Amino acid sequence: AHMGDVSFLTYAKAYASAIVTSTRSLAYAGGRRDSEVDSRAPRLIAGGGARLGLTNRETELFDFLRSVVRTSGCGTTMRVAGGWVRDKLLGRDTDDIDIALDNMTGQAFAAIISDRLESLGETVHVGVIQANPEQSKHLETVAISLFGFSVDLVNLRSEEYSSESRIPSEVKFGSPISDAARRDLTINSLFYNLMTDSIEDMTGRGLADLEARRIDTPLEPLETLLDDPLRVLRAVRFAARFDYAVAPGLESAMVDPGVQVQLGTKISRERVLRELFSMIGAQGAAPVRAFRLIHKLRLHEAIFLSDLSGRLAAARETASAEAA
Repeated sequence: AHMGDVSFLTYAKAYASAIVTSTRSLAYAGGRRDSEVDSRAPRLIAGGGARLGLTNRETELFDFLRSVVRTSGCGTTMRVAGGWVRDKLLGRDTDDIDIALDNMTGQAFAAIISDRLESLGETVHVGVIQANPEQSKHLETVAISLFGFSVDLVNLRSEEYSSESRIPSEVKFGSPISDAARRDLTINSLFYNLMTDSIEDMTGRGLADLEARRIDTPLEPLETLLDDPLRVLRAVRFAARFDYAVAPGLESAMVDPGVQVQLGTKISRERVLRELFSMIGAQGAAPVRAFRLIHKLRLHEAIFLSDLSGRLAAARETASAEAA
């Protein structure tokens, strides 16, 4: 399976080199200029549907959504985001599809879908998932079931954080680059643009990290983890799930005393347990790999002894500062 993953991604990389279109944007990513996300330009790979190996059901779903945009005249650009794109590139199918919208909320677009279906004599149930920061839902999401898929609709966004909380202090409409930059890992930041049939790697590193079997963050690792320390556990989970290596810079940030203080104090025990249960419930050797990585990175205290870990890590941080 690994050879198949690498061969496809090697081909995708070679193909991209011939047709990459560099884009320039002045949008902001969490208060940072897009040019600060990475020195490499975004990569746009044409013919994305063929390279993703779309199934007949997926093609039917995406054709329907394009017809909704076309007949309504809403002018929306739809991008399938995150895990679905990653998994399709790795040859894995999933029925959970997240779609990011550039010019309206998920609820507004769901209403347009409902109108279209009603005109065809059909109906659809629309479920609204309210923002719940403690569950990592920082913005209202709309969930609908279409063609046998669970489809979540949400607008592109950017996030800004304060030092006191992992919950963004501001969430607003963003650009594709800012939306990619706010994501936890580069391999989760890829888009499939339904309107142009292209795979979009806005960080310039998502495809490369998939090919290299590497876990890394779109933005500077230490700042990324201090913004939201839960990303420490998500990095562990995905590294274990796919048997990928953690990038050296990210690994250094994960063992940083300040990050471990924040992991032990900023994140609710419920949210930590959810990540742990996801690690334990993974298939094959992934649970063993996860706990080996937790041991290697000395995350036990921050994960299992939150109050004590905060005090111990703070003491280590103070000692390090005094020694410097």
